[in-house]
Amino acid sequence: MNGRLSFRIFAHSWISDWNHGNAHFLRGLASELVKLGHEVRCYEERKGWSITNLASEGKDAVGQAEADFHQAFPNLDVREYARDRGLAEFLRSELAGADVVIVHEWNPARLASEILALRPNLGFRVLFHDTHHRAYTSPAEMLRFPLGEFDGVLAFGETIQKIYRDAFGVKRVWTFHEAADTDHFSPQSFDKDTDVAWIGNWGDEERTREIEEFLITPAAALGDYRFAVHGVRYPSEALQKLAEARIEFRGYLPNLRAPQIYARSRISLHVPRRFYANGLSGIPTIRVFEALAAGSPLVCAPWIDSEGLFRPGEDYVCVSDSQAMISELKHLLRDDKAREQMAASGLEAIRARHTCAHRAEQLVEICSDLARSSEL
Repeated sequence: MNGRLSFRIFAHSWISDWNHGNAHFLRGLASELVKLGHEVRCYEERKGWSITNLASEGKDAVGQAEADFHQAFPNLDVREYARDRGLAEFLRSELAGADVVIVHEWNPARLASEILALRPNLGFRVLFHDTHHRAYTSPAEMLRFPLGEFDGVLAFGETIQKIYRDAFGVKRVWTFHEAADTDHFSPQSFDKDTDVAWIGNWGDEERTREIEEFLITPAAALGDYRFAVHGVRYPSEALQKLAEARIEFRGYLPNLRAPQIYARSRISLHVPRRFYANGLSGIPTIRVFEALAAGSPLVCAPWIDSEGLFRPGEDYVCVSDSQAMISELKHLLRDDKAREQMAASGLEAIRARHTCAHRAEQLVEICSDLARSSEL
């Protein structure tokens, strides 16, 4: 696999990012592959879960998302498929000439099997891409995929990589972290209208206690400051708690507009789901990369950077409990210079090591490794 490669990437959705954080990184990765001179086709299922829910945000929500996507990513070729009788023929036609097919984990196992069935005749390589905690929390769900038939797995952290290698018996697994799409996430100039912002969805009870401790309790204690939350799937009782703490709930935020929110806020928060603070602590998730790329001073609920991606205490600050969060927010909100130093340090770390351009180059090298291994 030398020179120009032909990629086919299957994701849950490219157009909609409603409760679909995987789209953030995948868009940036695909765009950077195109800029490197490779051919990339992007596939999503017609009327998938994310875009169907996006439609509930208003009659213009889907149309606006489509317009925003095509304006931001004019170099991406997105195609839809349907899970019907014509799927096999559609795949046969679309995958002809492909060098590498990437199947993201948020896809039907049947789709993966259909793709793998075409590999002997069409001659492409197939990689499985995992950016979720289910290999750790619900391994049976991942074992529905024919993992042993893939040419390798791209895992978004070392812990997940070890699970695929040691527990699932996959021979070729690469640690392939997410990263910031710095074409769209960079510092912007806006007047500050918010003191503390959190961009995050409710989380299916995966961080309910953490939201209470690291967001709601501090906001209630710091009543002189303006807190705001952007996200979806908040139940009525959660919305009531936000209101009681005088936190402004702003609802769904298209990810392409997130840099403006970071720019308009003096501080941003990161409240990871419980699994990323415990067994998967080395995985920062996409919001950390994006907040730092946008030049936002970031204060985090507990997580351990066990893979050494950043410089804790310089690129961002972690706190241990609600009282520590209150103290840290008080300090930073009163110290402009400290916020500026943290923002500059985090931005430097992203630009040096954690952009989608870095990951695109890594992926091309992985594909070269695959080619070399087949020649031995």
